[in-house]
Amino acid sequence: MTEVSIILPLHNAESWLEECLLSIESQNFNGTLELSIFNDASSDQSASILETWLERLRNKKIKVTTSFEDGVPKGVGYAKNRAVDQSCGEYLCFLDADDCMASSRVKKQYEACLSHYNLIVGCCFHREPSDSTPRYTKWANSLAPGQLYSQIYTSFGPTLIMPTWFCHRSVYDKVGGFDEKGKGTPEDLLFFYQHLRLGGKLSRVDDDLLMYRYHPSATTFSISEDTIWQVRLSELEERVLKKWTTFTIWNAGKQGRKFYRSLNEQNRQKVQAFCDVDRKKIAKGVYIYEESKDLPKPRIPIVHFSKASPPFIICVKIDMTAGVFEQNLSSLHLVEGIDYFHFS
Repeated sequence: MTEVSIILPLHNAESWLEECLLSIESQNFNGTLELSIFNDASSDQSASILETWLERLRNKKIKVTTSFEDGVPKGVGYAKNRAVDQSCGEYLCFLDADDCMASSRVKKQYEACLSHYNLIVGCCFHREPSDSTPRYTKWANSLAPGQLYSQIYTSFGPTLIMPTWFCHRSVYDKVGGFDEKGKGTPEDLLFFYQHLRLGGKLSRVDDDLLMYRYHPSATTFSISEDTIWQVRLSELEERVLKKWTTFTIWNAGKQGRKFYRSLNEQNRQKVQAFCDVDRKKIAKGVYIYEESKDLPKPRIPIVHFSKASPPFIICVKIDMTAGVFEQNLSSLHLVEGIDYFHFS
């Protein structure tokens, strides 16, 4: 069996494909390597570019497996599943056609994943253009090991970004593949959550092993914020709030109130207070849920964060207040993943 299969879904990537393939050719991995490509109805020159690279890659002892499906594109989840299905590697290395790997990526992640059959290994990355999404990049690259699990509900998505995933094939088989509903589906986030539900583990190689390209046609932009919100909320309610009897929402503003209104009825009844630092919000003393059909209308106290009781669901964006929010949170001496979770 091939040791590692690089899984590459392909759709209209002519602008970046050669650079991506060059990064695959440049791998210094000493084991057996396969590139498995599924071309999801590309209408540009991607197929022609790939054809010119086949012999070159095979001369580097890289087995290349390709397939093409014409007609209407069926989406990233479908393409990833077909690429995995046709591959034969014991380990899977995921890559997007608009991204590039450092020459040591496969080697380092293989070593980190070796003999770990229930683990997704990610890595650090940089963005191209370099000034793209600085908050997101800083967040993902600086998460502590425990935060890979505790910060899975933020709007940033998986704590290990999908193009950096490396895992044993059994991880994929256990989850059952990616959702194939097509455009607008966060297939990577759904896979990530299911992996964790099944007791899966997470790890990260703390080396920059991927160039993660930012451009307007990226698949990320086809997924609505509302869709991501509902997926995150459902997971939080099932994995965290279901176990709590009461909790406080940190943020009495727009995001905190939206979070409260989005909760199912059982979890709304567990909200003991909103907390904030804004004197005007605190002075109101209470948030009245006017949309409720209950009489009298639910009235939720608004208190200063220093007087609030944990556990907290935090609806304040990270790294947006010049460190003030982070200092306030630290002053309470709480334990992340036990006393609070971020939903921001």
